Amino acid sequence: MKRFFTHLYELASFSFRFVKEALVPPYEFGELVSHLEDFGSRSLPLVSAIGLLMGLILALQTKPTLARFGAESFLPAMVAISVVRELGPVITALIVAGRVSSGIGAEIASMRVTEQIDALEVSTVDPYHFLVVPRVIAAVIVLPLLTAYADFLAIIGAFIVMFVTGDMGWQLFITSTLNSLSISDIVPGIAKTFFFGYIIAIVGSYFGFRTEGGTEGVGKAATSSVVFASFIILIADLVLVRVGIILFG
Repeated sequence: MKRFFTHLYELASFSFRFVKEALVPPYEFGELVSHLEDFGSRSLPLVSAIGLLMGLILALQTKPTLARFGAESFLPAMVAISVVRELGPVITALIVAGRVSSGIGAEIASMRVTEQIDALEVSTVDPYHFLVVPRVIAAVIVLPLLTAYADFLAIIGAFIVMFVTGDMGWQLFITSTLNSLSISDIVPGIAKTFFFGYIIAIVGSYFGFRTEGGTEGVGKAATSSVVFASFIILIADLVLVRVGIILFG
């Protein structure tokens, strides 16, 4: 427990430094574009599969229950609201954390144990500014886009279930889905992903920077990045859900 709270304290200090560093030139646009491609386009296959399966499974699980009450027509609304408000943002963030946060942790940890970070410091390049800032900005930009994409695919997955079983056509499904969603559903779900993206990148960077012990430390940094990022995402979601209820009802 002592080590856990020590990590939280050091991570908070590491995180607050980003606010200052992000506003100070030079701006590493080349690094930013590279990380946007890495975090975004290379995550699309995994996010596509997860998003579609999420909608299929959710529809298959809830359809028999709704059928017992003669409420199958409510399935599009139930899936849309559940996915957009909660399941889509959280599951996408956890999946991306498994890929991106561990990758950041392992990459920066490798640079630490091979003394590349020390070489940057000797050459008067700020390692935090060069390595952390572009990664965090890229994750903050990419995760909301991936979440919106996963939400869309989940709704498509739910439609596939309804279409195959012959219970609802495309036009009725879309109409029911759009009528069920409002700004108070969409905005909180997408807004929280900016925080999740920040958590994913900053946690991976933190554990990468504090790596010790050679190649064994690289593996520990990757594992710790995923575990801590996933845990903090769930805690942050608890807080953000409450904030969303206060602001949007």
